[in-house]
Amino acid sequence: MRLVLLGPPGAGKGTQADQLVARYGIPRLSTGDMLRAAMAAGTALGERVKDNMVRGELVPDELVVAIVADRIREPDAAKGFILDGFPRNVPQAEALERLLQERGLKLDAVVELKVDETILLNRIQRRILQMTARGEALRPDDNAEVLKQRLAAYRAQTAPLSAHYRRKGLLKIVDGMQPIAAVAAAIVRALAAEPAEGLARKARKSKGKSAVTPRRAKAKRRPAGRSKAKKTKARQGAARTRRRG
Repeated sequence: MRLVLLGPPGAGKGTQADQLVARYGIPRLSTGDMLRAAMAAGTALGERVKDNMVRGELVPDELVVAIVADRIREPDAAKGFILDGFPRNVPQAEALERLLQERGLKLDAVVELKVDETILLNRIQRRILQMTARGEALRPDDNAEVLKQRLAAYRAQTAPLSAHYRRKGLLKIVDGMQPIAAVAAAIVRALAAEPAEGLARKARKSKGKSAVTPRRAKAKRRPAGRSKAKKTKARQGAARTRRRG
């Protein structure tokens, strides 16, 4: 099974990816992990990525796609994978499709976790207050302003992927505001459900059969009717012959 997880920062993609890893026995491929691994390995791609990151620049799409291409060649990804954090935009999604097509593969589904951004911001603000009251050090991601910036970037770059994958009949939308176990169960149900396009094909096929069957039945009845009429005429002719005789 080859999956993509979509959802804004704080939606719980990492948590749900771990649940899917345990259930389906396929690896979670995080672009952040892949980029760090490439740099640590000192590969040619890793050095190019490192140069971009040292300069504080975004890693170009072609480099990210190349890193992903290398990773999905690994033996543990042979039976499938869960992509978390990739693709980030439509061009990356199109590059992923070409990459998979070249290998005779395709995505099975794209799961989008829908969340309420206002609630996410309220949660992080409450967490900041609670941690501050306990005298705990704040993590870099415990910052409402940073989260707002990340949410804005997601809406601009990644949100258009929903429409892209909906057109391809791959999108599964799940309410990410539920408890973790409920979200996990909803994802499993969504993955087990037949795609809408498959149901549409079945409906068209069923409709086609119902339209053809009566004509076939009628066609079969016609010869029987003609045969009966011929027999009736034959009997009537025989009776007239007997009366004349």
